[in-house]
Parts: sequence; C-alpha cells; structure tokens
Amino acid sequence: MKQKIKEISKELKLWNKLQGTNGLSGPEEVNKCIGNISIPSLYLILPGKKKVTDSAVILLCGGGYGVLCIEDEANPTANWLLKNGITVFVLKYRLPNGNYIIPETDARRAIRLVRHNARKWNINPNKIGIWGFSAGGHLASTVATVFDNGNPRSPDIIEQVSSRPDFVILFYPVISLEDNITNKMTKKNLLGNENKNIRLTKRYSNENNVNKDTPPTFLLHCSDDLEVPVENSLVFYKKLIENKISAEMLLFEKGGHGPDAFIKNPSWKPALKKWLSNHNWL
Repeated sequence: MKQKIKEISKELKLWNKLQGTNGLSGPEEVNKCIGNISIPSLYLILPGKKKVTDSAVILLCGGGYGVLCIEDEANPTANWLLKNGITVFVLKYRLPNGNYIIPETDARRAIRLVRHNARKWNINPNKIGIWGFSAGGHLASTVATVFDNGNPRSPDIIEQVSSRPDFVILFYPVISLEDNITNKMTKKNLLGNENKNIRLTKRYSNENNVNKDTPPTFLLHCSDDLEVPVENSLVFYKKLIENKISAEMLLFEKGGHGPDAFIKNPSWKPALKKWLSNHNWL
C-alpha cells in the first residue's frame, strides 16, 4: 500500500489462499483514496512501550465500497488509539464490485487472525474491537451482527476461531440499505446488479440483524450529514436498546459527513475514552 500510515509495525497477509473473488484485477489505483483493491492486507501498528493496554482495534475505513479512504480516517484515529495504549490494525479489505460477500469475508478473517495471534501481540483475545467509518461502518455493523464461533473442523486453524468482535465503534455509518435512508452509491457498489433485490436489501440492512449477542456499541453521527442520514445511527441505536445491548451515541448538530464529523467535534475523545474505560477495554 502506497498511502502512508504512520508507525506501521508489520503488514500481515490476510489469507494463505484467497476466499472468493471480487472480479477486480491489475494494480491498485492510489490517489487520496485507494481503488481497485483485489488483494487484502492487515496492517499492525503497535503502541509505544510507555503505555500499553491489552486491547486491540481493527479500523475499517470508508469510501462507499468503491474506494478505501485510509489516510483521512485511519491516521488520526489510529494515532489517538496508540496514545491510549491500544494496539491498532488497519484492514485494507477487498472492494465488493457487486460481490457483496467479499468485504465481510475479509473483515471476519481479520478478527479471527488477530484473535488467533492475540498472545503473540500481547492482546487479550476478549478485548478485540472494530471501528468503522461510513461504508466501513456498514461493514463493521455487518460483522458485528452476523458472526460465528469458528469452524472446529476447518483445516485452517484461523478459521476455527470466533469472528465476533468484543466491541464496536461506528462513526457516521451506513447501517441500512433501505432506499429511504441508505447511501445509494454504497448500496450499488455492494450489491451491484442485485441492488434492487428485496431479500438482499433486508439482509444487509443491519438494523434487522441486531440481537441479544450483538457487542456493545459506540456511535457518532452529525445531524447535517447529507450523504449518510443520521437515521442510520438512530435505527441501529434503537435496536440495540430494544435488545438490551450496552450502547452510547453522540449526535452533533454540525460536522457533515467524513472526517470533519469528528475533527470539528473533538468532545468525542473524552467520551469514547470514558466508554472504553468503563468497559475495561482501556
């Protein structure tokens, strides 16, 4: 990956043999964001020795499932996590290109990989969170609501490990694919020619998948978000509360969509720190 992520300790190979294909090939397209991603990677960033917890967070950046905008979203949030002693992983997941199974396959694999190697990186296997932004928030809420305990019969020992994240952070996430509140570009890139499919629309409207086993969740959204309406976070929060899941939500009047939502509203930092601390993840 040509985009700079500060303090990368190691690039990890996600798969020994890729599962499925997104139909993309050729070199990645790197501008401010990354396009044409057909080979996933997981980047490990270790915190300094002065302050280290045993928690880890996997960052899933956004870009409407058409590109991956790592620089603007991963860099500032990774630095904040590192300062608080949390080990960071940045997932460069494959873009769906209409192959909707592919991103969630990579995201679940990343959780399994981190959990399988947790002791090696001084991580508690029960303190692994995911943090998603925009379309990355859709991906994070997908794997947070649909997960498994691993396949004990798999010859791949990593696939034997649980894919359930222990906690979830969602910033201005796409949650629903329902036409009245979704981001249409995100839905089209994820489902491709199946974007009018009612069954898939309901399946990937993640408010429908919240249940009693959904992990605790922290949400941030701005009321003036014109790209991903705030209703996405509201419907998810409502379902979390209905299912008695620990949840906290920050709503800001202004900030729009994208990094400005958290850059212009820095009060999220003490709020998130307190939330993490209250749950013993910090």
